[in-house]
Amino acid sequence: MILLPAIDIRGGNCVRLTQGDYRQETIYSDSPASIAKQWEDQQADYLHVVDLDGAKTGTAANAETIREIVQTIQIPVQIGGGIRSIDTLQTYLSAGADRVIIGTAAIHHMDFLKEAVASFGDNIAVSIDARNGFIATDGWTETSDVKAIDLMKELETIGVSTIIYTDILKDGMLKGPNFEELNAINCATNIQVIASGGISSLEDVNRLKEMDLYGAIIGKALYDGTLSFTNIREET
Repeated sequence: MILLPAIDIRGGNCVRLTQGDYRQETIYSDSPASIAKQWEDQQADYLHVVDLDGAKTGTAANAETIREIVQTIQIPVQIGGGIRSIDTLQTYLSAGADRVIIGTAAIHHMDFLKEAVASFGDNIAVSIDARNGFIATDGWTETSDVKAIDLMKELETIGVSTIIYTDILKDGMLKGPNFEELNAINCATNIQVIASGGISSLEDVNRLKEMDLYGAIIGKALYDGTLSFTNIREET
């Protein structure tokens, strides 16, 4: 299982939100690129970067900050947040991103997703952000009537190879992931599943590994010091 430290960007800063609430923001650094280098130095497998402004507005609001991150480090980077056009996809992939994550557009514009997968294959991932099992969209500000597990089955037929599954009610709460839902999602299809939200202990990481997930994103626990990435690497 690959481990991906998270860098969430808002207004050019590295921040964390609680349960996706833009009013509950903590700023950790004004230099996301230096934070990225820190995770690389601690032997992260991969980096997960999200443009929070972009997720809300549908624009590549922090594109230059993200470009700086990609150019600063050597490990692969996946990027999400506001990616709703082929031009934006190409911008990030040309800048050196390994994977680009489509979120809201996977719900509202399925034809765009199909075109992206047809054009870029495994370089495309889909973010499944759920609240009580239903898909949340538009920077987590809206909840749809689409069940997460139903969307994932549809994504498999399209050819999506990787999804990032976030339980919003667990995100930033440091109370552990939604293991039951993650297991159901992982068993439902052959898509690679990356868990996100609530990971706060070595026990959480090991339990996810035992579930044979493809990857796990760790965010707030690293920034608050609840978890040490070096310790995770040594003990899992």
